[in-house]
Formats: sequence, structure tokens, C-alpha cells
Amino acid sequence: MHAEFRTDRGRIRNHNEDNGGIFENQIGNPLVIVADGMGGHRAGDVASEMAVRLLSKKWQNVADMKSAAEIDAWFREAIQAVNEQILAHAKQDPTLQGMGTTLVAAVFSNSQIIVANVGDSRGYIMKNGVLEQLTEDHSLVNELLRKGEITKEDAENHPRKNILLRALGIEGNVETDVFILPFQSKDQLLLCSDGLSNMLTEQEIEAVLTSKRTLAEKADIFITKANANGGEDNITVLLLERNLGEKGRDAS
Repeated sequence: MHAEFRTDRGRIRNHNEDNGGIFENQIGNPLVIVADGMGGHRAGDVASEMAVRLLSKKWQNVADMKSAAEIDAWFREAIQAVNEQILAHAKQDPTLQGMGTTLVAAVFSNSQIIVANVGDSRGYIMKNGVLEQLTEDHSLVNELLRKGEITKEDAENHPRKNILLRALGIEGNVETDVFILPFQSKDQLLLCSDGLSNMLTEQEIEAVLTSKRTLAEKADIFITKANANGGEDNITVLLLERNLGEKGRDAS
């Protein structure tokens, strides 16, 4: 298993409210996370940092958890607990009122990838040369699109594009989407904030993932392309690729 993480302030924003990383539990199983904070006045920084730190700490304390069903249940329980901690922290500090964060995370286990998300940070999978968006944006614009009230073209430039219907730290209960699917040799998982997905088309994302580049080079190219296309938001990219050795075992 090979993973690469990159985050960049972008060309417009004064500071970076994104966060994320690669973390292992006690048996060396990786958890990968991307979080995009919101709320301004550094509050977004606080929310995304808390989400990543608290969720990764919970994972690092896991001794053994292998089945997809166990990880699904763990994600839902852990994300709810993190949500409550972010909400409680904001209530204690008036300068943090209204802060929140998206979260997209994944765990690989037993030839499966388990992906959890809240908000509009995305998860994509590249399998057999075909790109698929796994997650669904929990946003007002996506809900209008889903109901057929606006077109895809309308959605791209909608004035309320940044309004989220779900995020951590906003309400006491948070609903988490979890996806479980096979993750085979040469499959690639992309987790990203909307600073990437809003700046690159799916065709551009697919072209990078199918290129004959190393995973590290692909991560760097994503940041470069998002900035070249405007860099209007913070940009965060996490790539995960499964590589099998000669005996069919996962190679680092």
C-alpha cells in the first residue's frame, strides 16, 4: 500500500483551513483523512485540525479491526464522537461559533476499501482505467441538482454553491455515508477537498491518475493544476494505491 498526502493554500486564500494525513493503527493498517474547515477567523483551521487529530487518535488506539462491517460501525461511532467534541469546543469559545469541517476518510482491510464522508470533500476510485466518484456532496446545490431543479451547468456557477447540508461541528447528530468496495492491485483512491474538485474536471482528474507517473508525482501535479486553473480555495489531495508483490502480498 502506498499513500501520498499534499495540501496547499492556493492562490487566493490567506491561510489554509484544510487538514489531513496518513495514520496507522496498532497493527499498521492505514487510515487516510482529508478535512476542509469552514467558519473563517481561523475557526475553520481549528475544526479541521480537531477532526483529523481526534479521529486519527481513535484509530491509533485500535488494536485489531479487520472486517468491513466493524470498520463501518467504527467510522459512524467515531465520527459522531468527534462531531460532539468539535461542537462542545465551539460552545466554549465565542470566536469559534459557527465553525465546522467536512471529512472524507478511508481504511483498507481484507482487499476492501471502506470510505466515510460528511460534507463536500470527495472520494474517487480509479479502477481498470475508469474514474468513479464514490461520495455524494452534502450540499444545497447538489440536493437541487439531484431533485432536477437545476442543471449540472447551473450547479457549477451557483451563487450558493458553498452551502453545506452536513458538516462536523454544526449539529448534535451527524449522518455519515459509508461505502465499501473491493480494492485490488493497481486501484487508486483519491480523497480531496473541493479546492481540487472545483478546479479540475473529471477528465483532468482521470488523465492524471492514468498517467505513467509515480503516486508522488501525481499528487504534486494535482496541486499544480488546481493552482494553474485558478487556485481559488485551499487544495488538499490524498492518494492511495494498492500494489501487490510477486507473492500477491501488499507491498509498501
